[in-house]
Amino acid sequence: MLKDQDRIFQNLYNDKGSDVAASQSRGDWVNTKEITEKGRDWIINEIKESQLRGRGGAGFPTGLKWSFAPKEVGSRPHYLVINGDESEPGTCKDRDILRFEPHKLIEGCLIASYAVQAHVCYIYIRGEYFVDGQKLQTAIDEAYEKKLLGKNAAGTGWDLDIYIHYGAGAYICGEETALLESLEGKKGQPRLKPPFPALIGLYGCPTIINNVETIAVVPTILRRGAKWFASLGREKNTGTKIFCISGNVNNPCNVEEEMSIPLKELIEVHAGGVIGGWDNLQAVIPGGSSMPLIPKDRCETLKMDFDACVEEKSGLGTAGIVVINKDQDIIKCMARIARFYKHESCGQCTPCREGSGWMWRMLERMAKGDATKDEVDMLGDVTTQIAGHTICAFGEGSSWPVQGLLRHFKKEIQERNNLDPIVQKKNNIPYLVDQHLLDKKNA
Repeated sequence: MLKDQDRIFQNLYNDKGSDVAASQSRGDWVNTKEITEKGRDWIINEIKESQLRGRGGAGFPTGLKWSFAPKEVGSRPHYLVINGDESEPGTCKDRDILRFEPHKLIEGCLIASYAVQAHVCYIYIRGEYFVDGQKLQTAIDEAYEKKLLGKNAAGTGWDLDIYIHYGAGAYICGEETALLESLEGKKGQPRLKPPFPALIGLYGCPTIINNVETIAVVPTILRRGAKWFASLGREKNTGTKIFCISGNVNNPCNVEEEMSIPLKELIEVHAGGVIGGWDNLQAVIPGGSSMPLIPKDRCETLKMDFDACVEEKSGLGTAGIVVINKDQDIIKCMARIARFYKHESCGQCTPCREGSGWMWRMLERMAKGDATKDEVDMLGDVTTQIAGHTICAFGEGSSWPVQGLLRHFKKEIQERNNLDPIVQKKNNIPYLVDQHLLDKKNA
């Protein structure tokens, strides 16, 4: 369990104040000038050595991403964009940073902007976070008053202006290139890559895009050292992480914990346990609704980090842990998630636009027990025809939950729809199945 002195977000529960004075008492805006005086190369190398990976879902190494920005500023200015769209169901970490730890984010923006040579930073916030955006704006205004932003920000000799941009609540704008399109006033649709934003991004200029949590931890890493951050968690999965635990638990919560903490410990210690007890657990979605679910038997020993989740054919994603107990209809749960992705598809790519609707309709029939034998295999085929065949990762995000259901709960689908030959035989329901398959099953 993470020690209190190693917690980066000490006001996660809003009990210590979010203004500049309270933030400075927690170590924010201390020695900011000295950090920048060590130079851009030192900052980027320190972030690389800390092994900080993006906290927005993809887990891309942050220092490596920063190093993609051109070393020299040419005729085009550089931009820093902060992704605060946070539209992933089950995820509510960035919101608490915006509300309760805004100065960690603002100071992180200054240091990151200096590192990538950007004088303008845009913070893109989902439209539903309007009140939280107002609190962030109050903190930005306060930072300008204290001369922590603007000309010679915080005495660093670097000029920085920060602007907030509200989205309109579209899930797809969490994808970085769709976010850029939205920032430019266009419809939020992903761009083809390459070119990548680090070279041609906002307004055709070099742009670095990072998640709110990723940027907010940067100042603490640089103050306490890359070795300190890398000492938490395990190799390539270092540092702390805000885990969002929701669903069928007694105490839904956000908690900052060490990477690689066991999932069972997170649920039992911090979230008050599964409703009905651990034996009543059915499955867990480990990283927001776009990640494949993991059944109870695999949850016993699962460590919550990027690599461990991949080994279980899932992903850490945003660390939005959704607990599903045995009181829930797992097929209906996945049908509801499929409906969400059908609604949120931007419609640019045919496999995603059409396939997401197919998946939802088939899952609805399966939940009601109206599916045919062919549809189970057909559903799996549809997921493979979407994943890997779209401009952005939305295709994978919509098909992975369905693949997780088929991987671990195919038997439940077959039983619900009377497709299992043994179940059908027991109920005297006529069925059509190859005799050699029956013989093989009965052998």
